Amino acid sequence: MLRPAPFRFAGCSCALLGWLLISGWATAQTSPSDLTAFNRRRVELNRLGVIALGTWAVGNVGVSVLRAGQVGGQDRYFHRMNLYWNVVNLTLAGFGYYQALREDPGALGAFASLKAQYSTEKILLFNAGLDVGYVLGGLYLTERANRFGAGKQHDQLRGFGRSVVLQGGFLLVFDVASYLVHHHHLGQSKSLFDNLTFSGSSAGILLRF
Repeated sequence: MLRPAPFRFAGCSCALLGWLLISGWATAQTSPSDLTAFNRRRVELNRLGVIALGTWAVGNVGVSVLRAGQVGGQDRYFHRMNLYWNVVNLTLAGFGYYQALREDPGALGAFASLKAQYSTEKILLFNAGLDVGYVLGGLYLTERANRFGAGKQHDQLRGFGRSVVLQGGFLLVFDVASYLVHHHHLGQSKSLFDNLTFSGSSAGILLRF
Protein backbone atom coordinates (compact mmCIF):
# COMPACT_ATOMS: atom_id res chain seq x y z
CA MET A 1 0.00 0.00 0.00
CA LEU A 2 1.30 3.48 -0.88
CA ARG A 3 2.27 5.40 2.23
CA PRO A 4 1.35 9.07 2.77
CA ALA A 5 3.86 11.54 1.31
CA PRO A 6 5.35 12.67 4.67
CA PHE A 7 6.22 9.10 5.60
CA ARG A 8 7.64 8.30 2.16
CA PHE A 9 9.79 11.40 2.39
CA ALA A 10 10.88 10.57 5.94
CA GLY A 11 11.98 7.12 4.75
CA CYS A 12 13.96 8.59 1.85
CA SER A 13 15.57 11.22 4.07
CA CYS A 14 16.54 8.66 6.70
CA ALA A 15 18.05 6.52 3.95
CA LEU A 16 20.07 9.54 2.79
CA LEU A 17 21.18 10.22 6.35
CA GLY A 18 22.25 6.60 6.68
CA TRP A 19 24.25 6.81 3.46
CA LEU A 20 25.99 10.00 4.55
CA LEU A 21 26.82 8.62 7.99
CA ILE A 22 28.08 5.36 6.51
CA SER A 23 30.26 7.46 4.21
CA GLY A 24 31.52 9.32 7.24
CA TRP A 25 32.21 6.06 9.07
CA ALA A 26 34.14 4.77 6.08
CA THR A 27 36.06 8.03 5.96
CA ALA A 28 37.12 7.49 9.57
CA GLN A 29 38.44 3.96 9.05
CA THR A 30 42.01 4.91 8.14
CA SER A 31 44.09 6.42 10.93
CA PRO A 32 45.28 9.93 10.00
CA SER A 33 49.03 10.38 9.77
CA ASP A 34 49.18 13.86 11.33
CA LEU A 35 47.10 16.50 13.08
CA THR A 36 46.17 18.25 9.85
CA ALA A 37 44.69 15.03 8.47
CA PHE A 38 42.91 14.43 11.79
CA ASN A 39 41.32 17.88 11.74
CA ARG A 40 40.52 17.69 8.05
CA ARG A 41 38.60 14.49 8.68
CA ARG A 42 36.69 16.01 11.60
CA VAL A 43 35.71 18.96 9.41
CA GLU A 44 34.65 16.59 6.62
CA LEU A 45 32.46 14.62 9.03
CA ASN A 46 30.86 17.88 10.16
CA ARG A 47 30.29 18.85 6.54
CA LEU A 48 28.60 15.52 5.76
CA GLY A 49 26.41 15.96 8.82
CA VAL A 50 25.15 19.42 7.92
CA ILE A 51 24.52 18.26 4.34
CA ALA A 52 22.27 15.52 5.75
CA LEU A 53 20.52 18.00 8.04
CA GLY A 54 20.12 20.51 5.21
CA THR A 55 18.72 17.86 2.88
CA TRP A 56 16.18 16.82 5.49
CA ALA A 57 15.23 20.48 6.02
CA VAL A 58 14.87 21.32 2.31
CA GLY A 59 12.75 18.24 1.68
CA ASN A 60 10.50 18.94 4.66
CA VAL A 61 10.03 22.57 3.64
CA GLY A 62 9.19 21.55 0.08
CA VAL A 63 6.72 18.83 1.07
CA SER A 64 5.07 20.98 3.73
CA VAL A 65 4.65 24.00 1.45
CA LEU A 66 2.96 21.78 -1.13
CA ARG A 67 0.80 19.81 1.29
CA ALA A 68 -0.23 22.47 3.81
CA GLY A 69 -2.67 24.02 1.34
CA GLN A 70 -4.04 20.67 0.17
CA VAL A 71 -5.01 19.13 3.50
CA GLY A 72 -7.07 20.18 6.47
CA GLY A 73 -7.50 19.30 10.11
CA GLN A 74 -4.51 18.09 12.08
CA ASP A 75 -2.51 17.38 8.91
CA ARG A 76 -2.44 21.08 8.08
CA TYR A 77 -0.94 21.87 11.49
CA PHE A 78 1.46 18.96 11.11
CA HIS A 79 2.86 20.44 7.90
CA ARG A 80 2.82 23.94 9.31
CA MET A 81 5.03 22.93 12.25
CA ASN A 82 7.29 20.95 9.91
CA LEU A 83 7.75 24.12 7.87
CA TYR A 84 8.59 26.31 10.88
CA TRP A 85 10.91 23.70 12.37
CA ASN A 86 12.87 23.08 9.21
CA VAL A 87 13.37 26.74 8.35
CA VAL A 88 15.36 26.77 11.60
CA ASN A 89 17.12 23.51 10.66
CA LEU A 90 18.04 24.93 7.27
CA THR A 91 19.47 28.07 8.87
CA LEU A 92 21.55 25.99 11.28
CA ALA A 93 22.75 23.71 8.47
CA GLY A 94 23.78 26.70 6.37
CA PHE A 95 25.69 28.23 9.28
CA GLY A 96 27.35 24.88 10.04
CA TYR A 97 28.42 24.45 6.43
CA TYR A 98 29.83 27.98 6.38
CA GLN A 99 31.80 27.24 9.56
CA ALA A 100 33.17 24.02 8.05
CA LEU A 101 34.37 25.92 4.99
CA ARG A 102 36.09 28.58 7.10
CA GLU A 103 37.93 26.22 9.44
CA ASP A 104 41.62 25.70 8.69
CA PRO A 105 42.59 22.08 9.57
CA GLY A 106 46.28 22.98 9.66
CA ALA A 107 45.95 25.84 12.12
CA LEU A 108 45.43 23.76 15.29
CA GLY A 109 48.08 22.25 17.52
CA ALA A 110 47.68 18.98 19.41
CA PHE A 111 45.86 20.42 22.41
CA ALA A 112 43.55 22.62 20.31
CA SER A 113 42.79 19.68 17.99
CA LEU A 114 41.78 17.45 20.89
CA LYS A 115 39.76 20.26 22.45
CA ALA A 116 37.87 20.84 19.18
CA GLN A 117 37.16 17.11 18.88
CA TYR A 118 35.84 16.81 22.43
CA SER A 119 33.79 19.98 21.96
CA THR A 120 32.12 18.48 18.88
CA GLU A 121 31.27 15.27 20.74
CA LYS A 122 29.90 17.11 23.79
CA ILE A 123 27.70 19.33 21.62
CA LEU A 124 26.26 16.26 19.88
CA LEU A 125 25.51 14.54 23.20
CA PHE A 126 23.91 17.71 24.58
CA ASN A 127 21.79 18.00 21.44
CA ALA A 128 20.72 14.36 21.79
CA GLY A 129 19.45 15.16 25.28
CA LEU A 130 17.45 18.07 23.87
CA ASP A 131 16.08 15.77 21.17
CA VAL A 132 14.69 13.40 23.80
CA GLY A 133 12.96 16.42 25.32
CA TYR A 134 11.49 17.33 21.93
CA VAL A 135 10.05 13.84 21.47
CA LEU A 136 8.57 13.83 24.97
CA GLY A 137 7.15 17.31 24.39
CA GLY A 138 5.54 16.16 21.15
CA LEU A 139 4.02 13.14 22.88
CA TYR A 140 2.67 15.45 25.59
CA LEU A 141 1.00 17.64 22.96
CA THR A 142 -0.67 14.65 21.30
CA GLU A 143 -1.85 13.38 24.67
CA ARG A 144 -3.15 16.81 25.65
CA ALA A 145 -5.11 16.93 22.38
CA ASN A 146 -7.16 13.97 23.60
CA ARG A 147 -8.67 16.18 26.32
CA PHE A 148 -10.49 18.16 23.68
CA GLY A 149 -13.25 17.00 21.39
CA ALA A 150 -13.06 17.34 17.65
CA GLY A 151 -12.23 20.90 16.75
CA LYS A 152 -9.48 23.38 16.01
CA GLN A 153 -7.67 23.06 19.35
CA HIS A 154 -7.60 19.26 19.12
CA ASP A 155 -6.32 19.35 15.54
CA GLN A 156 -3.71 21.98 16.33
CA LEU A 157 -2.26 20.18 19.35
CA ARG A 158 -2.28 16.80 17.68
CA GLY A 159 -0.81 18.10 14.41
CA PHE A 160 1.92 20.04 16.18
CA GLY A 161 2.63 17.10 18.47
CA ARG A 162 3.02 14.63 15.60
CA SER A 163 5.40 17.01 13.87
CA VAL A 164 7.55 17.56 16.97
CA VAL A 165 7.78 13.79 17.56
CA LEU A 166 8.88 13.25 13.94
CA GLN A 167 11.41 16.08 13.92
CA GLY A 168 12.75 15.29 17.38
CA GLY A 169 13.06 11.61 16.50
CA PHE A 170 15.01 12.39 13.35
CA LEU A 171 17.34 14.75 15.21
CA LEU A 172 17.89 12.16 17.94
CA VAL A 173 18.97 9.55 15.40
CA PHE A 174 21.04 12.17 13.58
CA ASP A 175 22.88 13.41 16.69
CA VAL A 176 23.53 9.95 18.18
CA ALA A 177 24.79 8.59 14.85
CA SER A 178 26.97 11.66 14.32
CA TYR A 179 28.42 11.27 17.81
CA LEU A 180 29.26 7.61 17.19
CA VAL A 181 31.01 8.46 13.91
CA HIS A 182 33.02 11.28 15.51
CA HIS A 183 33.92 9.15 18.53
CA HIS A 184 35.07 6.35 16.23
CA HIS A 185 37.21 8.88 14.39
CA LEU A 186 38.86 9.88 17.67
CA GLY A 187 39.43 6.24 18.60
CA GLN A 188 41.20 5.66 15.29
CA SER A 189 43.50 8.61 16.00
CA LYS A 190 44.55 8.08 19.64
CA SER A 191 48.18 7.53 18.67
CA LEU A 192 48.42 11.18 17.64
CA PHE A 193 47.89 12.21 21.24
CA ASP A 194 49.97 9.58 23.06
CA ASN A 195 52.67 12.13 23.89
CA LEU A 196 50.30 14.90 24.89
CA THR A 197 50.60 15.75 28.60
CA PHE A 198 48.46 18.08 30.70
CA SER A 199 49.52 20.26 33.62
CA GLY A 200 46.76 22.42 35.06
CA SER A 201 45.39 24.48 32.20
CA SER A 202 48.37 23.92 29.91
CA ALA A 203 49.40 21.12 27.61
CA GLY A 204 52.65 20.01 26.10
CA ILE A 205 54.36 17.29 24.11
CA LEU A 206 56.31 14.63 25.98
CA LEU A 207 59.36 13.53 24.02
CA ARG A 208 60.70 10.03 24.63
CA PHE A 209 64.24 9.01 23.64
